[in-house]
Amino acid sequence: MKTKLLLADDEAGIRKVLGISLEDSGYDVLLAENGEEALRLFRETLPSIVLTDIKMPGVDGIELLEIIKQENPDTEVIMITGHGDMDLAIESLKLEATDFITKPINNDALDIALKRANEKIDMRNQLRAYTDNLESLVKEQSARLVEIERMVAVNQAVEGLSSAISSMAGDLEGGIKYFNEMPCFVSIHNRDLKVVAANQLYHQRLGNPVDSDSWAIYKDKSVDETTCPVGETFKSGMGRRSRQTIVYADGHELPVMVHTAPIRDKDGNLELVLEISADISEVQRLQEELRTTQQLYQQLFDEVPCYITVQDKDFRLAAMNRQFKEHFDPKGRSHCYEVYKNLNQPCPDCPVAKTFEDGLSHQAEMILTDKNGQEITALVATAPIRNAAGEIARVMEMATDITQIRMLQDNLSSLGLMMSTLSHGIKGVLTGLDAGLYLLDSGLTKENTDRVHEGLDVVKMMVERIRNVVLNILYYAKERELKWEPVDVLEFVRDIVGIIESKLDGKGIDFKYHVEDSLNRFEIDPTLIRSALINILENAIEACSELPSGKARITFDVKQNPEFIVMDIQDNGVGMTAEAIDKAFTPFFSTKGHTGTGLGLFITHKTIEKHGGTIAIIDSSPEQGTHFRIQLPKTLTESTKNNHVELSLEKD
Repeated sequence: MKTKLLLADDEAGIRKVLGISLEDSGYDVLLAENGEEALRLFRETLPSIVLTDIKMPGVDGIELLEIIKQENPDTEVIMITGHGDMDLAIESLKLEATDFITKPINNDALDIALKRANEKIDMRNQLRAYTDNLESLVKEQSARLVEIERMVAVNQAVEGLSSAISSMAGDLEGGIKYFNEMPCFVSIHNRDLKVVAANQLYHQRLGNPVDSDSWAIYKDKSVDETTCPVGETFKSGMGRRSRQTIVYADGHELPVMVHTAPIRDKDGNLELVLEISADISEVQRLQEELRTTQQLYQQLFDEVPCYITVQDKDFRLAAMNRQFKEHFDPKGRSHCYEVYKNLNQPCPDCPVAKTFEDGLSHQAEMILTDKNGQEITALVATAPIRNAAGEIARVMEMATDITQIRMLQDNLSSLGLMMSTLSHGIKGVLTGLDAGLYLLDSGLTKENTDRVHEGLDVVKMMVERIRNVVLNILYYAKERELKWEPVDVLEFVRDIVGIIESKLDGKGIDFKYHVEDSLNRFEIDPTLIRSALINILENAIEACSELPSGKARITFDVKQNPEFIVMDIQDNGVGMTAEAIDKAFTPFFSTKGHTGTGLGLFITHKTIEKHGGTIAIIDSSPEQGTHFRIQLPKTLTESTKNNHVELSLEKD
């Protein structure tokens, strides 16, 4: 049967193309052109997966997601987001969306998101089936065991029968016949500990017992007149119950439960003892079968490649599988929130609490902390475990480690954003190259030297942009070790100033720098820090490029405090809005339109952070300029020296 999928998007072209692709992939696709229609189709058909655009007129994708999750939490919802909608995409994940993909839609990203949704559906179904099967098996085995135990527990009946036997004491042979239909061994013993009568089954299986010792049928040779059940009853005057093994006439052995009851005469004196031995081999077989079943399910419980716990209403851990015990440390901590998150109270929106409340399965994506302090992104699913009365006694919680999946998703999302940003950037560069080549061509044709130089300058600028784009992508993708060394602060700053001053020729920008005389050395990777500082200074140059000549100003001040070298870079250029400040260090965010990749400040931030330093925007506002402050430690810590830099600024 095909999986039912609802696709909601207000763009007819996307609905048509994506709908055909999904049908080719084997889905039963329902199409909706807006949120209201999607909500109506959802309530009518209850699809397993919903694929919805975030921005739609009327009911948007976020509102649709909230309603769907409220009405049917098991529905998997994948969000479609355009470039620049990352905040909404992140908000959708907080509302338990399965995944999000960016426009233009990449088939591989869509396949991964759908695969993840189907895996969650399959895992939830398997957990539900596993719980249902476990409950039914335990009920079945328990019922059988209870039934056998009832058959075995004849001691109460024996007490009642003993009074009847008392009236038969004068006619033992006639009285014992009343027990011939019983499926157990019945015998009557006198004070000499001799068998005086036995039922038909006794004669058939054990031979004629009359005048034999009361303990003769027992396998255990240590049982004698003082320790056999009949002898103990004569001593105490009380009935006895014990487990024994008897031996048939043919040598076959049988485990039995032996019940004895005193038979008294009219004066109340103990005259005879009634002994009934019931076959408990079936009980033992069922107990062994139950033990085997429990061991099997315990093995499955332990070998499942996820973290499974069984919790009570107070979130106490009643059972844990091996994976959980190996990766977390439950010693001395009895509640799930203590072990999973080192908290002293239950987590907000706990799926276990929700299952106790409504009896339904719930799932959530959570960040857990293992015993080594490592954070794990986990998909948590719950299922109720009910008692014989149908009440929820426990809740099973299964957490699957999806850290690698989430990292892959983040990388794919970043790749999609990067490709979108690059396409805009390259388009702008190609337009600039066309203009430069036109100027060159017309200048050469008309022998206009000024136009040739103008065209050549444009081409050089476009080539520099291409170079920056390529280097930024390489920096973003490559990983290498931090190649630190002691560096003289003054010489390092002068080197950077020389590079920047060469870029300022003819731009009419007043550039000043100042370095405290008392500065000595600091430990850095000079290649990385040089590129990071040049990136900030080049941004300052671009920010001032629209100001009239002689009005633009950039300052570069370097000083120190006891632990850090402090660098302040200020300009009086275009400045940034509050939104731009918040997103300044986010990958692929740019205020330069098609001329920027959105990676420069992100890489600069990561580089300084890997050195154990900080970078902050101290002040910025539109048309008032920007003030950056960078702090780098004078001496790197050992952990920093041995760390890997995720974003390399080394040129290839």
